[in-house]
Amino acid sequence: MKLPDGPKTSPWLLNHHFKTDPLGFMDAMGDRYGDIFTIMAGSEPLVIVSNPEGIKQIFTSAKEITAAGQLNQGAALLVGSNGLLMLDGLRHKHRRQLLMPPLHGTRVKLYGERICQVADKVINNLAIGQSFYAYPTVQKITLEVILQTLFGLHSGERYEQFRQVLSNLLSFSRSYWLGLSLSYPFLRKDLGHWTPWGYWLSLQREFDKLLKREIEERRSQADTSRTDVLSELVLACDETGQPMSYEDIRDLFPSLLLGGQDASATAITWSLYWIHHLPDVRQRLREELDTLGESPDPMKIAALPYLSAVCNEALRLYPTQVVTFPRLVESPIELMGYELSPGTILRGCIYLTHQREDLYPQPKQFRPERFLERPYTPYEFLPFGGGARRCPGEALGLFEMKLVLATIVSRYQLGLADENKVEKPKAIGVNYPPSSKLKMVMLGQRPHQERSQKLVTSST
Repeated sequence: MKLPDGPKTSPWLLNHHFKTDPLGFMDAMGDRYGDIFTIMAGSEPLVIVSNPEGIKQIFTSAKEITAAGQLNQGAALLVGSNGLLMLDGLRHKHRRQLLMPPLHGTRVKLYGERICQVADKVINNLAIGQSFYAYPTVQKITLEVILQTLFGLHSGERYEQFRQVLSNLLSFSRSYWLGLSLSYPFLRKDLGHWTPWGYWLSLQREFDKLLKREIEERRSQADTSRTDVLSELVLACDETGQPMSYEDIRDLFPSLLLGGQDASATAITWSLYWIHHLPDVRQRLREELDTLGESPDPMKIAALPYLSAVCNEALRLYPTQVVTFPRLVESPIELMGYELSPGTILRGCIYLTHQREDLYPQPKQFRPERFLERPYTPYEFLPFGGGARRCPGEALGLFEMKLVLATIVSRYQLGLADENKVEKPKAIGVNYPPSSKLKMVMLGQRPHQERSQKLVTSST
């Protein structure tokens, strides 16, 4: 076996560097070792690849390299044992196919107006002239979108119960104390509500209670007209033809919940920062949005080229996944000139791929135009991962991102609280929102006359 070069530092120091400054760690590794390097985790080699051709080979060499569920077992305590991350083969393929209809195609179109309404409601409640933090504000929007698209809940007592439980569950899932408990087994003892692990288990029990009741009611009153994810799963059968068990349904939600709130909120918040940090970007985006008039069709919004480029550029800089899920070498294979033996773990580094000078000149700059100038392959631009482990909520997440940004930018005037502040990312779980949570100021609604005048100008 011939492994790529890599750091000889102790695994403990490497892990410490990664945990304290993940993106800085990746930058340092990429600068020193290039687009493929090895990190030794004990006796097991972990090979990191950022070369697009290498990533393509990892995703497409299904016989030699597998996306083994066993490699993700460390996340089972957080996302359940029957979720997509843990499954392989037929079970994984079948469960993934179950999620496709409610998260793609015509179903996604049905969510469009609701997403715009949610964004407008949350932003409209901000006090004019007052500052606010964009990241938690956007999280309110993404949580409400989750309640509607994943659970089909819009208002009422059940909606409020789910909203409160999910808000607490998602907030605590990214806490320092839960992270400690997940890292050190001796801390995972249920000593009551006032201990981190006990509190986490109590939140899970609350969610279980609500979800079980919801599933039982929907099974007793089957309604095939509902379009949300839960309703789809309640009526679905597993790969053996039997109705899905409660555990099977429940464990498909944690990954969707975490991605649906945190990943989406992170991408939208960074977009708001760049749009308001760069006046030329804001001006061009508003001009494009204004061509659609006062109440545009959500599908026409989603098709706008410059809005799409802005979203892609935000996702390029801070993708929803900075590394791909791990893959396992099952039989000897040559990858980028190196002979890899069975047992080698592979990961694509999405962050470093998106920072390549040959693909993205001046990669640290926010320049949406690059996505209008040339197309990128799924191995050059992959903010949602790729292959068998690609995020199943990608289409809905990108659709939501576009509509939320369009609603805010076209209807409201916001400003950065400190226009000279350069925002830096901070790791919260697997996401990298602005470390300050992005303090902004609500300046008011955009004048109707301004939007109408731009519409008239663009049509003459």
